[in-house]
Amino acid sequence: MERKLTVALHGVTGRMGTNQHFLRSILAIIKQGGVPLANGDTLQVEPILVAREEARLRQLAQEAAVQEIGRAVEFTTDLDEVIADSRVDIVFDSASTQVRPSVVRKAVEQGKAIYCEKPIAIDVAEALALADCCEQAGVKNGVVQDKLWLPGIRCLRMLRDEGFFGKILSVRGEFGYWVFTGHDPARPAQRPSWNYRAEDGGGIIIDMFCHWQYVLNDLLGPIESVLAHAAIDIPERIDEQGQPYACTADDAAYAIFEMASGVTCQFNCSWSTRVRRDDLLTIQVDGTHGSAVAGLRDCWVQDSESTPKPVWNPDVPQPLNFYEGWRKLPADAGDDNAFKIEWELFLKHVAGEGDFPWSLRAGADGVALAQAGLTSARERRWVRPHELLSR
Repeated sequence: MERKLTVALHGVTGRMGTNQHFLRSILAIIKQGGVPLANGDTLQVEPILVAREEARLRQLAQEAAVQEIGRAVEFTTDLDEVIADSRVDIVFDSASTQVRPSVVRKAVEQGKAIYCEKPIAIDVAEALALADCCEQAGVKNGVVQDKLWLPGIRCLRMLRDEGFFGKILSVRGEFGYWVFTGHDPARPAQRPSWNYRAEDGGGIIIDMFCHWQYVLNDLLGPIESVLAHAAIDIPERIDEQGQPYACTADDAAYAIFEMASGVTCQFNCSWSTRVRRDDLLTIQVDGTHGSAVAGLRDCWVQDSESTPKPVWNPDVPQPLNFYEGWRKLPADAGDDNAFKIEWELFLKHVAGEGDFPWSLRAGADGVALAQAGLTSARERRWVRPHELLSR
């Protein structure tokens, strides 16, 4: 038997909304014939696209959708109307962080399930209020925590579960790439201008620390405290209208996370760095028995027997090639898009199949780490994120 859920996708004209959520998740689910349920039913998804840019909406609904699934889909610029539409089961939001609380509250008032991008809010008080709102209304809710399903991160979990690392000693993350400023018209910026304005909810800490919270919590347990330094490396960029604007939000951040287990984690994040590593994100886990370096898709390991024994001597060329001692784990051909995997889990949850622990309450933990990082950078001290959640 076929069942149907109608999903209103708000903010679908943004980069993430278009590529990851609409094209690679919702349309891909439709294209594969829906989501199979444990009882043998098939769950079908019917999207309604919502955004302010009607021309872009029309292109996605009538051109991109036809190309992918052979038919057009519905679209509208009236968010309030679609939230109130009795056909709509789920409201999804991937618009800017500052408008997210109002979208969540409107959806909850109409009894809709809510699924949204992270961060769910700018500050902890608002994030907790949204989680309370959903729970008190009894609506099913979730937040995107996509990196949990990246092939590279899944390899780290597998290695941990198999005992490959022995005792885990430390974790080091390197994230970022060069985001063009827009001053050269031939090389426009890859990210929207609001990302670099604090008054619009931008900043690399609020954006990325939410990711590090759920990745590290899943891999190692709770984060006890954070020490962070933030910087605005590029003071001026060019916006979507070709006008210069002052950057008021951090575009680089450097953090030490102390885990409750005692493991030390260091993460460098920058939108003003040039990449000379295996991927845009790499996470290295070092243990007594072995180490692993995971990118978004690939993972390399080095066990004790393969570990070289270097000797410090700067007066001669380095005789060791430190890349040679690493073994790349075989790729899993069955790995699906991480956003799509989580979408399928949430759709099943709304349909009554399976729990979904990645709720807005879990999303508030990410906001707490981001706020703790901002406080640490501003006040130049260690901050405990769990204390922000208990206020």
